[in-house]
Amino acid sequence: MNKTELIDQIAASADISKAAAARALDATVDAVKAALKAGDTVNLIGFGTFYVGERAARTGRNPRTGKTLTIAAAKTPKFRAGKGLKDAVN
Repeated sequence: MNKTELIDQIAASADISKAAAARALDATVDAVKAALKAGDTVNLIGFGTFYVGERAARTGRNPRTGKTLTIAAAKTPKFRAGKGLKDAVN
């Protein structure tokens, strides 16, 4: 399912226009991004938790030249599925 199909599903399920569904989806995604950028977690009971993980700095190797290089530490967005989502999939 892509974003357009998700908007269509939201509009049909909530009995709202596609434009309103698109605005609601964009607002939800923006709110999750803002919370993660601030270092918060987003808990949606029954669905899952969005959080920020830390990846430590490490050394890597350029496959073309074989030269070693340092890969900087990074923060990465992560998602942990909740019980309701796991039960729905299984």
